[in-house]
Amino acid sequence: MILPPPATLSSGLVAEIEEDPYVPGALVLLVDGTPQSHINLRDPSDLFFEYMRRIGHVIDLIRMPGAPISALHLGGGAFTLPRYIEATRPGSRQQVIELESALVGLVREAAPLPKRASIRVRHGDARETLGKLPAGMSGAMDLVIVDIFAGSRTPAHVSSTEFYELIVPLLASDGVVVVNVADGTGQAFARGQAATLTELFPAVAVIAEPQVLKGRRFGNVILVASTSEPALDWLPRLLAGGPHPARMLVGRELKDWIAGARPVADANASPSPVPPQGVF
Repeated sequence: MILPPPATLSSGLVAEIEEDPYVPGALVLLVDGTPQSHINLRDPSDLFFEYMRRIGHVIDLIRMPGAPISALHLGGGAFTLPRYIEATRPGSRQQVIELESALVGLVREAAPLPKRASIRVRHGDARETLGKLPAGMSGAMDLVIVDIFAGSRTPAHVSSTEFYELIVPLLASDGVVVVNVADGTGQAFARGQAATLTELFPAVAVIAEPQVLKGRRFGNVILVASTSEPALDWLPRLLAGGPHPARMLVGRELKDWIAGARPVADANASPSPVPPQGVF
């Protein structure tokens, strides 16, 4: 397979695509050396990264199996999850907001999106672009996925109450928001994100490996939220699909885990922590 050369992003970071030596027909997107996305071109329904499989289970459960959905992706990466939705829920209407046009070009050259897919890409900062979306998207999104990283960190301006307030009006009455964050010792960033979501949504859950939730190792934490509590009745089924081990926090356990963390505002927002050297 002939792959395109690396691309320099507006941030100065370098994005490149490599073949996965262990999975035939699969590619890995790296930004500044950090693995950002994995796509299996032979089987787009195969989600390699653990955190993506957890999000994939949410995608599987929010509606009847195979039924099309309307989804908004904040952060494009290699379009792994849009490809997954198209493969498992054909006919879905999807939009992707991605800051880095050079990244989109790199990915499209290496792994073009399916021609039949209804996936529109909007170029720009996620927060700025949220305020410019067509009125027809208001109240229409079954799913909003927030997976925004600049290199290995989530920028501060997409972690605050003011940011999430822009997402709420886009959701259908039983729409779901999924947020991917990465954190380590103390889980201060992840707990702050959970506190922020509980301020805006009546139903919130947190899912990750037990050791990650305890702050004993760096890893991904998935947060799931909805403006409708019945919309998350399927939450107990999430853990059954793995990856294992896994733990889900809701209700009192979630409150205890959040502990003293407070909702994040623009005035005190900070980026997610730098991953420890060699964690990837």
